[in-house]
Amino acid sequence: MGFLFRARPWYFIVAFSCIALLGYGYYVQHVDFLDPCPLCIFQRVVFMWIGAVALVAFIHNPGSTGRWTYSTLISLGGIAGAIIAGRHTWLQNLPPEEVPECGQGLNYMLDNMPFSEVLDQVFRGSGECATIDWTFLGLSMPNWTLIWYTGITLVTIVVTVRANARQSYGQ
Repeated sequence: MGFLFRARPWYFIVAFSCIALLGYGYYVQHVDFLDPCPLCIFQRVVFMWIGAVALVAFIHNPGSTGRWTYSTLISLGGIAGAIIAGRHTWLQNLPPEEVPECGQGLNYMLDNMPFSEVLDQVFRGSGECATIDWTFLGLSMPNWTLIWYTGITLVTIVVTVRANARQSYGQ
């Protein structure tokens, strides 16, 4: 088990997990025909970010400073993803009468609005983001992504601290 808490294998696990999660998301979209809402799309972008950084870190196999840099980039992605997933979870748990009305599609907003306004609209949420179309073990997809973001962030920090401590003590 200690092998998994070494930096390089951890980066591989994170990259592979992000690829698998994105693959499943695309499967659900294109095979089960569940279109992602705008918050789901932003969560996918964050998984792409984390996966790409982890893949580069795995290939690079950095020293102490590089591990802190990659850990920071992965953790920032995890925190951003957790905020988005947390907001999405909150929207899904609103009473039906408090759910915002459905808004314009993300493509339309990106084509016709400044990006800052698109972000504002998306994070306010819409009715489509409050719909729960998929669950596993009683948790919706945003609940699971929140768990993944939190886990990836926390374990990345632990792995980085342990790897740098190990290096400091010459192990």
